[in-house]
Amino acid sequence: MGSFSMWHWLIVLVIVLLLFGRGKIPELMGDVAKGIKSFKKGMTDEDASEASNTTTAGKTVDHKADETK
Repeated sequence: MGSFSMWHWLIVLVIVLLLFGRGKIPELMGDVAKGIKSFKKGMTDEDASEASNTTTAGKTVDHKADETK
């Protein structure tokens, strides 16, 4: 099999540009960036909800359990 030469990569690049067009590739990268930002925001929101369950004197206090009493 071996490694790809410069001509192989050039042909692959031309095929990708023909299939997706010049404007489609930056649009796809923008969508990927938005997805990553959304994932990070979701992770920080999850961390914030875990932080709302505070630990007091070795006991975990669940705010949802307090609301049901």
